[in-house]
Amino acid sequence: MRVLVIGSGGREHALCRSLKLDPQVVELHCAPGNPGIEEIATVHAVTPTDPGQVAGLATRLGADLVVVGPEAPLVAGVADAVRAAGIACFGPSRDAAMIEGSKAFAKDVMAAAGVPTARARVCVTEEEAAAALDEFGAPYVVKDDGLAAGKGVVVTGDREVALEHARACERVVIEEFLDGPEVSLFALCDGGTAVALQPAQDFKRAYDGDEGPNTGGMGAYTPLPWAPEELTEQVMREVVHPTIGELARRGLPYQGVLYVGLALTAKGPKVVEFNARFGDPEAQVLLDRLETPLAGLLAACATGTLGEQAPPAFRPGSAVIVVVAAENYPEAPVKGDVIEGLEPTEHAYVIHAGTRRVDGEVLSDGGRVLGVVGTGPDQESARRHAYELVSRIELRGSFHRTDIARTDTARTDTARTDTARPDAPRTDIARTDIAR
Repeated sequence: MRVLVIGSGGREHALCRSLKLDPQVVELHCAPGNPGIEEIATVHAVTPTDPGQVAGLATRLGADLVVVGPEAPLVAGVADAVRAAGIACFGPSRDAAMIEGSKAFAKDVMAAAGVPTARARVCVTEEEAAAALDEFGAPYVVKDDGLAAGKGVVVTGDREVALEHARACERVVIEEFLDGPEVSLFALCDGGTAVALQPAQDFKRAYDGDEGPNTGGMGAYTPLPWAPEELTEQVMREVVHPTIGELARRGLPYQGVLYVGLALTAKGPKVVEFNARFGDPEAQVLLDRLETPLAGLLAACATGTLGEQAPPAFRPGSAVIVVVAAENYPEAPVKGDVIEGLEPTEHAYVIHAGTRRVDGEVLSDGGRVLGVVGTGPDQESARRHAYELVSRIELRGSFHRTDIARTDTARTDTARTDTARPDAPRTDIARTDIAR
């Protein structure tokens, strides 16, 4: 099987890493890729959001399967163009990807499907936003209706901060706050059939103790020893199957991965958000633990044959990822600094996210620069192995959280902690450039 992966971040590096280990994959390509990916796949220069360029490259390569990693190409219609070229594609169509591309669309689908979620209002004027904030009260939850790379949500107890975010967006969804720990559940879908991967949890706030601004994710781990045993089955029954059924009823069969962000409230699991792709950094730990060969699963989703596959199996043990972020992330990350100490250890390795190679050296080129994945027979050993490798990495001005997957914080340390101020000072930041 010749496989082409679209994207250049940590999620795509993790996808390529898993696909490289699959004996069904005889050729692995990625566009545009990154320095970590180019060590295991042939990389190609392409604009990932240009449907014509992607479909043209897939055709020239004779690809049997195209895997679209990020959300922006999906919303741009890349999967539609690839399928129109007669090539199997893992990733929803442009219209189905609006489950992530528009928070308002997602809320409409959930309402029609009877999916448990927060009450919400779609607002386009300041007056509408102010009324919605008063209706739901603090803590205030304000979401940019469009794509915002995981950073379009403000959760705050300050009404003026919430209103300021609403003013900065063309259209927002304002909703009631859902209290409880957050969990990410991923479902592989082929348009009619859906199967679940195991749950994971990520850490959205920038700094220790769930302080600071919202980010794309500063770390994650799987499995979740504390999660209810029936959680996955319940979410599939109450959320995933009704959602893909409603999309199919609208003529939008969903082929790809449906990311379900959940809050485990006192009244049961409720949907915080949907994404149309693997979460980042949760994908890195989930794919590390996945025992079933990845290519066959993704191809089955793309060809409508998922029901013929055995349920996904996972290796025992735990995986933890710690993100190393650039100085000033997420506001204005500093780029162009040399990175050293990337060699793997026996139980940990580096996933590239925001990097580039110049004259043989790897430089920082984004906000979330690297993800360090540690593995072990249990959560504590996996996080220890991850942090041991993090301590060896040298990147001027960089920082990371020191409490990812810590046993006493893992269940509750989530993105929705309303006491975290968007402008919180950088306290308890671990620097990774001390040796320099």
